[in-house]
Amino acid sequence: MSDKTRYMLDENDMPTAWYNVQPDLPVPLAPPLDAEGNPMGPEQLAVLFPMECIKQEVSQERYIDIPGAVLDVFKTYRPSPLIRAKALERVLELPEGVKIFYKYEGVSPAGSHKPNTAIPQAYYNKQEGIEKLTTETGAGQWGSALAIAGALFGIDVEVFMVKVSYEQKPYRKAIMETYGARVHASPTMLTESGRHVLAMDPESTGSLGIAISEAVEVAAKDLGTHYSLGSVLNHVCVHQSIIGLEAIAQMEMADAEPDVVIGCIGGGSNFAGIAFPYFHRRKEGKCNARLLAVEPKACPTLTAGEYRYDFGDEAKLTPQMEMYTLGHDFVPAGIHAGGLRYHGDSPLVSALVKSGDIEAVAVHQIACFDAAVQFARAEGILPAPESSHAIRVAIDEALAAKAAGEDKTVLFNLSGHGHFDLSAYEAYNAKKLVDYDFAAGAMLQE
Repeated sequence: MSDKTRYMLDENDMPTAWYNVQPDLPVPLAPPLDAEGNPMGPEQLAVLFPMECIKQEVSQERYIDIPGAVLDVFKTYRPSPLIRAKALERVLELPEGVKIFYKYEGVSPAGSHKPNTAIPQAYYNKQEGIEKLTTETGAGQWGSALAIAGALFGIDVEVFMVKVSYEQKPYRKAIMETYGARVHASPTMLTESGRHVLAMDPESTGSLGIAISEAVEVAAKDLGTHYSLGSVLNHVCVHQSIIGLEAIAQMEMADAEPDVVIGCIGGGSNFAGIAFPYFHRRKEGKCNARLLAVEPKACPTLTAGEYRYDFGDEAKLTPQMEMYTLGHDFVPAGIHAGGLRYHGDSPLVSALVKSGDIEAVAVHQIACFDAAVQFARAEGILPAPESSHAIRVAIDEALAAKAAGEDKTVLFNLSGHGHFDLSAYEAYNAKKLVDYDFAAGAMLQE
């Protein structure tokens, strides 16, 4: 194996087509349903999404070309680096046969993987003459990415940010506003959905399901406005596949093949981005990698949810999708990994968990921050709280291999940096973080 630590593709080697996992599914996806339980057609979805995204939502083409205008923007920050975590390996005292690699998406303008779909979504909406996009955001990474994409393509952006994250991460709001977006702490009094929630609970901390309801409601009332979603949907997973496609080429440069591919998961975008291309690689017989999704114990959708049809939002304004869900009215505890506080999951990821092709595990936030700080002190990169979940399990996998005397190559997606999540690290350093038990719905004491 090469002694190099950092593996970089040239921009000319960047993928020019996305990978679509749908043709490779063991069982075709069930169709989205409307509120009455009837299958939805493209004309119903066109109220919210551009037609190109709708086509990608149902496409059975394995590869979908990336538009040239989108590639031009991608080339300002992609390909993202693949890094071998040699310093972390030394700290963990791993034997030579146990290796850890990470794909680092924090090099984007938003500091996360989210521009990988924000840019094409803004482009496709601009092509249809859409003047404004509404969206929700949890931790603010998605809202930041869409604000940037809106500025690049000349589209107004309005963001409903989950209230608990709005208060925890004030500088995310500042970023979005700097790029020209309007940002509200959700639930608000601006929409029927928000007013309904506040009437029931004036102190509501909000949820992604509530924020989605507000954003969808605003978009549905204006022909010049569309709604944009940063995770969950099939076309988002398609756009994020650029992560895994690059990683496969970079791991080949490193003369390595992963035994396990890991990503944190809330709605599923960054996990699908790195895992789906490896699912295809596994189907081709080129690797045997386990695909492992890591979620928070406070919102354990894949490990404790039901596999059934459910709405994507609290007010039931979105289509119903077959997925693992904790219930569209579930409001998770206010953990710092705001991007993972979603009641459902990608139908594509859910289907592959159901079929046994993807594994899932849930972890507590204090253990994740333990891993994040250990990683930061070794590798010099401060991870986003969401990404800390992947780091926790990557370390656990490596230490388990060490204890068993086995060789193992671990690859995880470091989906973003934590530079705007310092209140979370401040709480951790002051030993003020707490864990939450989903089953009991209560805070766990240390």
